[in-house]
Amino acid sequence: MANNDPRTYRIISSDGHTIEPPHMWERYLPKKFHAQMPRLVKDPEGGDAWEVVPGQAAMPIGLVTNEGEWGKRYEDNSWFGSTYESIRQGAFDGRARLDEQDIDGVDAEVLYPSQRTMGAFMAQPDAEYHLAGVDAYNQWMYEEFSAADRTRLIGLYQIPGVDMETSLARLKEARSIGARGVILSALPSGNKDLSRDDDPFWQAAEDAGLPVHIHSGLKHAGMAQVGELRQVRTATHELKFATPTLQLMGGAVAEFSGMFAKMIYSGMFDRFPGLTMVMAECGAGWVPNCLEHMDDHWWRNRIWSESNLARLPSEYFRENWKVTFIREPFAMQNRHWFGVDNLLWANDYPHHRHDWPYSRRIIAESMVGVPPEEVRKMVCTNALELYGLGAPVTTRLSSVG
Repeated sequence: MANNDPRTYRIISSDGHTIEPPHMWERYLPKKFHAQMPRLVKDPEGGDAWEVVPGQAAMPIGLVTNEGEWGKRYEDNSWFGSTYESIRQGAFDGRARLDEQDIDGVDAEVLYPSQRTMGAFMAQPDAEYHLAGVDAYNQWMYEEFSAADRTRLIGLYQIPGVDMETSLARLKEARSIGARGVILSALPSGNKDLSRDDDPFWQAAEDAGLPVHIHSGLKHAGMAQVGELRQVRTATHELKFATPTLQLMGGAVAEFSGMFAKMIYSGMFDRFPGLTMVMAECGAGWVPNCLEHMDDHWWRNRIWSESNLARLPSEYFRENWKVTFIREPFAMQNRHWFGVDNLLWANDYPHHRHDWPYSRRIIAESMVGVPPEEVRKMVCTNALELYGLGAPVTTRLSSVG
């Protein structure tokens, strides 16, 4: 069983997820958007799916939820056939999520929204609708889901991708409600490419002491300028389904390396040395090789390129970045190339990559030979310190196995 004292922790997952409950959009979106708000439809096997934008492909819920007394086997994974009645309710109900944490021996989770849903809203050039969807999620997370226990359900605040003024306003709101971090799915300026236009947000995040999270990349950067117009549903529109292939779903691992390198080379961490960034579900094993390449690239080209970096690129990673990992024995055996303080264990629950209810066993198996004090950092105290939570349990973490 998980530790029930909210002031102490043994295991913290730094990347968990939710899906929106069936009532969410009607309750939290302004009424003027109800004609085109997301709606539940049936997938080809009788499961539930969300049609977020009229006429665009609906998104089934099968691979982003858990099901059954002991969870799904890998062989049972499918996009289709899962309903809100059949899935484990912790995907959208905070109190049920606490029970599911207890079964898995997890004391807290850092929670990200559905990036499929956030992306659908960010693709709308109608800024008002874009903001309404993002705001609805943030309100639901704060008022309903995480309200069950904010010491165990650490909901990140989603920042929209409209413009800098809006991003700064939402960052201020995140701080005012006590959010422990924010998530970007697009650049805060609303632009497609990183530039000095984004600096006011980095400054504000540094001043607020809020870590900035990027989950699987900034796939929605600049989408507000090129997305399709908001549509009102008609009785005759065709229902389609979005089911990403293995090729597309696997692309998230290391896909973020390009933006990661641009951020470091841009000098933003010289301008904002106290800024903390977290990359989640981008994979971890590639990071040391990428840093080795970046250091060499910088040394060879720093003069003619007139680079103003004050330090080696790899030093900025160690000072300004955290990276989550799920089950990566290679990363564990090479952990000192990252810096143990930069690694955050995660289980991605309830998405299909999770190992619920065997997270403790997976930790033990993937960290064979790692000293207990280093295990404790990666599965607990690094996150505890980053998010300003309570005290860690000081017993040996061999008890997690």
